[in-house]
Amino acid sequence: RFNHGEETNDIDFSKKLSSLGDIYVNDAFSCSHRSHSSIDGITKHIPSYYGLQITQEILALKKITSEIIKPVTLIIGGSKISTKINIINNLAKKFNNIIIVGGMANTMLKHTGSKIGKSICENNCESLVKEILNISKKFNCKITYPIDAIVSKNIEGTGKNKSVKDIKDDEMILDIGPKTIYIIKKIINESNTVLWNGPAGYFENPNFQRGTKEIVEIISQKTINDKIFSVAGGGETVAAINKFKKIDSFTFVSTAGGAFLEYLEGKNLPGIKALNHNV
Repeated sequence: RFNHGEETNDIDFSKKLSSLGDIYVNDAFSCSHRSHSSIDGITKHIPSYYGLQITQEILALKKITSEIIKPVTLIIGGSKISTKINIINNLAKKFNNIIIVGGMANTMLKHTGSKIGKSICENNCESLVKEILNISKKFNCKITYPIDAIVSKNIEGTGKNKSVKDIKDDEMILDIGPKTIYIIKKIINESNTVLWNGPAGYFENPNFQRGTKEIVEIISQKTINDKIFSVAGGGETVAAINKFKKIDSFTFVSTAGGAFLEYLEGKNLPGIKALNHNV
C-alpha cells in the first residue's frame, strides 16, 4: 500500500501487477474487503482463483449466515455498539440469541436504566440501543446482556462481584459476573451454532479473565462433545482463544478482522466479488 496506485485501484498499476505472473490466487480473506489493485484490479487482467484458506473462511461464514443449523447464538463484544450495530441488525433477523458483552454491554446497561460508574461506554446511543431492542423483538431474537459484573476502581485492581444495579460511581465494570456466565452457558448448551466476536472483559488482567475464559471453555467443550458448529473471529477474540490454548477446539477460527465483520454485516466484499466475476 506504499504505492499510490494500490489503494486507488489504478488500472495501470493493476496491469503491472498482473504482468508478474501467469495466474493470480487470492488467499487473503482478511484483505478482501478492500477495493485495491492487488485484490480487485488485478483480477481483470489475469486468470484469478480462490486460495484454500479463503475458501475455508467463506464456507465457514456461509454456514453461520445462510446455511444455519438452529438454534444459533451470537456472542458479541467490543468497546463500541456503533461499530457493531450493522452486524447485530443483520444477524438478529436470522439468529435465535444475541449475547452482548464487554464495553458494548455497558452501553446497553446505561441506556436501559442501570448505573455503570466510570466504565467504558458510548454516550448518546439511545437510538442505537432502541434499534437493537426493536429489531430483536420484531424477529423474535432474544437479546441478553449482563445482570452482574466484576468491578474495580481501576484496571489493576482485584475486582469484586456486584449486581449491575449496585455499581458505584467510582467503580468500573471489567468482566461479567458468575450469574451472567451461568446464563450464557445455558444458552450455548441449547445452541447448535455459535458465533463469537469480542471478549467479555479485560482478560489481560487475570482478575478479569474469568468471563472470557469460561466462554472459551463452554464453546470448546460443546464443540468437542456435541459437534456444534462454532466460529470465532476478531483480533482480541483470537488472542483470548490462543491464551487459553483452545484454538483447535473451535470448528473454525477466522484469520480476518475487518473483512470478517463486513461479511457478517451482509456486505459484498470487493475481493470476493472480483473472483466471482473472473471464474
